[in-house]
Amino acid sequence: MFLCKQKKLLSNELLNYNSKIQIYKTIIRPTLTHGCESWALTTSDENQLYIFERKILKIYGPKQNSDGTWRIKTNDELRLRMNQEDIIKFIKSQRLRWAAHVMRMENTRTTRKITE
Repeated sequence: MFLCKQKKLLSNELLNYNSKIQIYKTIIRPTLTHGCESWALTTSDENQLYIFERKILKIYGPKQNSDGTWRIKTNDELRLRMNQEDIIKFIKSQRLRWAAHVMRMENTRTTRKITE
């Protein structure tokens, strides 16, 4: 239900692209990746996340070539336009951040003991 309402919001023509991408960065992506530090991602999971992100980035629409034809933007073009790493790289960086946090914990902490 949450994503359905966000989809309607992102397809609204009254919002500009910058507002839509800000909604994605501040509401949708954090909700989607909550707790991602402990996920064990399979290739299938990664593909599902890529597909989801690609659907969100459709807000940028097609690109017109110099000869007047239209084409769908590539994933790299969309990432450059969004000016942010893709969702899988984001999740992996969150995991590394969490691992560094655990390693800085005192040796007596349960989380540190379990990790080691």
